[in-house]
Amino acid sequence: MTRTREHLRRVSTMTAAASLLVLGAAVAAVAGGASGRTADEKAAAGQAAKAQTATAKLESADDPKLSGSVTFTQLADGVRVVVNVAGVDKPGPHGIHLHENGKCEPDAAGKRYTSAGGHFNPGAAQHACRESTTHHAGDFGNIEIKPDGTGHLEVVTSLLSLGGPSSPVGKAVVLHAGTDDCTSQPAGNSGARLACGVVEGGGGH
Repeated sequence: MTRTREHLRRVSTMTAAASLLVLGAAVAAVAGGASGRTADEKAAAGQAAKAQTATAKLESADDPKLSGSVTFTQLADGVRVVVNVAGVDKPGPHGIHLHENGKCEPDAAGKRYTSAGGHFNPGAAQHACRESTTHHAGDFGNIEIKPDGTGHLEVVTSLLSLGGPSSPVGKAVVLHAGTDDCTSQPAGNSGARLACGVVEGGGGH
């Protein structure tokens, strides 16, 4: 009887130890797998975020205090464009557009940023402001500059996408000295080009 009990005790102890080893290995495997998945998910999320955003930094060759940022965010039905500027001397509405070339070369005084080319217009439309049913993909209309030199604009457009031929990446955003009249061809008679910034993908990094 004593030997039988001792034998059962040993078997029970060995079985419990084996169970603990198996359980420990399973927990470690699950933890390792979860850790790997988390890292993969984070990397994928980071890549997706980069693919869904683009930015441009506005700078002026004539006025170093003028600065601005433009952020493009992909939505389900288009792209949200958010513009913030500061240091603009003249208050009131100023034309702002996406231009076809991602070049912001200073050029000669009075003829700044001609390297940016014309408005981005993959649909070969007539120029108009964004309220019109037909306009350039790069027509953002006017941004209202306050007396303190700052301005903010938010636009949602279905004419842009952060992938494919209608992407703003590699193009240039230009802030103009005058008001876009929304009718004059091909650019709304917006005046000189005050500031320019090339659009870069992935948040501009």
